[in-house]
Amino acid sequence: MRPIPLIRPYITEEVKTKVCEVLDSGYLTEGPVAKELEEAFTSYVGCKHSIAVTSCTTGLEIALRALQIGSGDEVIVPDYTYPATADVVAIVGATIVLVDVSPATMLIDYDRLEEAITDRTKAIIPVSLFGNPLDYDRLTALQHKYGVAIIEDAACAIGAEYKGVKVGNQADIAVFSLHPRKFITTGEGGMIVTNHFQSAEWMRSYKHFGMGVQDSRLTTSFDRIGTNYKLSDLLAAVGVVQMRHIHELLQRRLELAHNYRNLLQGRSTITIPETTSSGAHSYQSFCILIEERNRIMQQLRAEGIEVQIGTYALHQHPAFISGNACRIHGKLTGSQYAFEHCLTLPLFHELTYEDQQRIVDTLCNALQGRL
Repeated sequence: MRPIPLIRPYITEEVKTKVCEVLDSGYLTEGPVAKELEEAFTSYVGCKHSIAVTSCTTGLEIALRALQIGSGDEVIVPDYTYPATADVVAIVGATIVLVDVSPATMLIDYDRLEEAITDRTKAIIPVSLFGNPLDYDRLTALQHKYGVAIIEDAACAIGAEYKGVKVGNQADIAVFSLHPRKFITTGEGGMIVTNHFQSAEWMRSYKHFGMGVQDSRLTTSFDRIGTNYKLSDLLAAVGVVQMRHIHELLQRRLELAHNYRNLLQGRSTITIPETTSSGAHSYQSFCILIEERNRIMQQLRAEGIEVQIGTYALHQHPAFISGNACRIHGKLTGSQYAFEHCLTLPLFHELTYEDQQRIVDTLCNALQGRL
C-alpha cells in the first residue's frame, strides 16, 4: 500500500507560477512580495501590524528584545513545547522558568503559571499548541494582576480563535511559524503580529539591521544595533499564494479533524485532548493520547503510515537542566504524561477519508496487538 506522510505542503501550479515571477523579477530579497504576505496576514488575523521574519524562533527573540527583556529577568514557558520557545529566553540573557501543562489540553497549566510568577517575571510565553487556542480570560486576568507581558508562541495556531477572536489579537505580541509542517508555509519563515505601533516599529527596524527612515536627502539612518532577520520575496511567494486559499485550507483541516473524531469515537484506549472552552481549534496537528505510544508509533510506521510524537518535555534535556539558564517550577507530571503518550496522526489537504479509515484501522489493530 502507498505510504501516507505526516504532512504534505500545499504546493500548486499557482504557487510555482508566483515563485517563478519572483525569480524572473531578479528581486529575491525582502521586498514587495514579503510586504504582500504581511498585508495578507494583517487582513486575515485582523491585527494592526504583521512583520515577516526568518522563523518563528527569530520572531520570538525579536519580541523579547522589543519588550527589553534580558539579563536578570524571568520568562515563564510551558515545559511541553518545542525547545525554540525556551531557547529564545536564554538567547536574550533572561532566565527560563518551566511550568507544567494540563494533561487534558497539553496547554500551560494556569494555576502552576501563577505560582511561578515572581518579582523578576517580565513575560509569559504560552503556546497555543497544535492549533488549540489559549484561555485568554485566565491569561488576561494574570496579566492585569501581575503586570507581565504576554508573548504568544502561536507557531501552530493560524486560524484558531478564542471567543470568536482570531489568535494573534489577544497577546501583546504573537508569532506564527511558516515551517513546512504548518499548513501556511514559506519553507522557512515566521510572522510576528501585534496591535502595538511602537513595538512594531522597533521590531521592523531591528530585523533590518536597525535601519530607520530615510531623511530628506534620501540617505539611510541606522537608529539602533540590529540584525538581519528579513524574509526573502522568494520564500514569501509560496505563502502569498497559500494565504489566498487559507479559508479553503482551514475548512479542509476542520473536516478531516471532524472525521478523525467520528472514526475514533467510542475507542476506550484512545483519548482526544480537550479543546479550550470557548475556543476554535485550527488543527495544525491532530493528536491523540494512547498507552505504549512508542510501540504503536513504530508499528504504524512499519505499515507505511508516518506518525510522530507531539513535542518535547524540556526538563528531560541537558540544555534545560544544566547550568543557570533555567529554573524548573514544581512537578512536571502533565508534561511528562503528554510527552510519553501523545501521538500525531497524518493531516494535510490531500488526505482522503479512505486514508483516514486506513490510519484508524491500523492504529486500532496495533492497540489490540493484531499487528
